[in-house]
Amino acid sequence: MDLALDLSDRGDRAAALYRALRDAVRQGRLSPGDRLPASRALAADLGISRTTVATVYERLVAEGFLDARVGSGTFVSDVAATPPRCAAGAVRPRSGWRWSAVPTSGGSPPPAYDFRVGIPDPSLFPFDTWRRILTAEFRMGGHSPGAYAGPAGLPRLREAIARSVAYGRGVLVEPDEVVVTSGAQQALDLVARVLVEPGDVVAVEDPGYAFARDLLASHGARIVPVRVDGEGLVVDELPEETRLIYTTPSHQFPLGVALSLARRRELLAFAARHEAAVVEDDYDSEFRFSERPLEPLHALDESGRVIYVGTFSKALLPSLRTGYLVAPLTLVDALLAAKQLTDGFGPPQPQAALARFLEEGLLARHVRRAAKVYAERRALVLEALAALPVEVVPSAAGLHLAAYADLPPDLVGRARAEGLVVETLGQHRLGAGRDGLVLGYGAAVTDTIRPGLDRLARTAGWTSA
Repeated sequence: MDLALDLSDRGDRAAALYRALRDAVRQGRLSPGDRLPASRALAADLGISRTTVATVYERLVAEGFLDARVGSGTFVSDVAATPPRCAAGAVRPRSGWRWSAVPTSGGSPPPAYDFRVGIPDPSLFPFDTWRRILTAEFRMGGHSPGAYAGPAGLPRLREAIARSVAYGRGVLVEPDEVVVTSGAQQALDLVARVLVEPGDVVAVEDPGYAFARDLLASHGARIVPVRVDGEGLVVDELPEETRLIYTTPSHQFPLGVALSLARRRELLAFAARHEAAVVEDDYDSEFRFSERPLEPLHALDESGRVIYVGTFSKALLPSLRTGYLVAPLTLVDALLAAKQLTDGFGPPQPQAALARFLEEGLLARHVRRAAKVYAERRALVLEALAALPVEVVPSAAGLHLAAYADLPPDLVGRARAEGLVVETLGQHRLGAGRDGLVLGYGAAVTDTIRPGLDRLARTAGWTSA
């Protein structure tokens, strides 16, 4: 028979022949029982040595692809039949799994008019300083690269985080109460693993943060959306059987309102009365543009029911993938076990660099510098929205603003065709409620804000073209 083999790889001829014959068997071009050419004949056809062919035949016989029959020749083994191709969906997710990965913008050029939510401006990050610190920590070798680290995170970073949240947010904790995580999302995952049983009622804000909502649901929680008004989460509407409450009280996502002091007290009283846990996600309150913020729930908590979650994704960069949680000591051991079971531990050298970044006041300096830029962009967004038929939701912090508005169908898709990326309140709701815009200004180039919002207004039909 004629056998076409690709030996275009001019490196290792034996390896190339081995791969070619093996693939011919696997792909069904050679069937069980087919007789291969004699080693002398195949060597002559391919222009290689007979020894090379004989060596490859011997290897394939040893691996079960071929049979060598004395006096008869070399044949494709009966057990080397082409393995059946897996039908699409032959292995399926467990029953009840309904989530799909959300496309991200990583690796793609940013849109011309970028109003994505939750994205800081990477051009503001002090890369030179970070590289210097990170390089120094790798050279110092504070942690052996051949050893496993603890799941809680580098002690030095836990101490630095404890000092930082005490100074900046009034969250008074000991380093032993801090667990370093791979972003806030992992912090929420750890909490769900140790607190949520399948069927437990978990109350979430509506509108609210979809990734947190979906993560909790993926652990079997029964998600109950709770309305948000001008004072934040409506505590009176929490179900009596609530096991866990997820809230963003400092800068409600996505509306931006702050949970009032009265509501904070009501929420803590509810948690104590119903033996529920409260997850306080303080995701971007480093950037404030008015009066001093209200005290965090954690600072008001007298019964040890609040788990405080923070992240460096907004203050620094999402790609650092570093967050943390502050938990009651009664919960820490379980959280550390969950952390160890999921990813073992975080990278010690980047954690050491971040600790130094905090210790030397570089984070505070960066936040002050970045806040001035974000304040300018925020003012431009507010100025443009003032001329549009929208109702801006009051907000004093963070990297985005929300505005109630009557929106035409498929505004998001039409805006994208115009080079605009925007989000709507409807994208963040589970139940009914007013629609509107959610406009991030962290990643927006300052000079593009006004023309971008003018283009959005034309796309929405609010101004003449």
